[in-house]
Amino acid sequence: MAGRVTEHLPLASTHEAAYPETVEMQRRRRISPHAGRALEILGHAIDYLGDQYIHSYGPFPPAAGDVQAWELLKALNRQIYFACPVVPTWGERLRFLIGRR
Repeated sequence: MAGRVTEHLPLASTHEAAYPETVEMQRRRRISPHAGRALEILGHAIDYLGDQYIHSYGPFPPAAGDVQAWELLKALNRQIYFACPVVPTWGERLRFLIGRR
């Protein structure tokens, strides 16, 4: 089911760094229902994989295959989130309205 939710989202390669500028990370985003569902599914998968691994083996060793899968899911989650448009601040909206006149 997760494949169907994420298959139509525009995503970069999952191996690329998914961190835009720090300022952009602190801005609110307009998340579509489609992207929201994908984020929800990925969030559950990330939590489940992390909890299962820690319950079975203890702390994460950095070279474990499960850790790589966990990191891949987290990177995909960030890509979907950062692909959503940033919500303009009140100041930006006001400047836009004043500039239109």
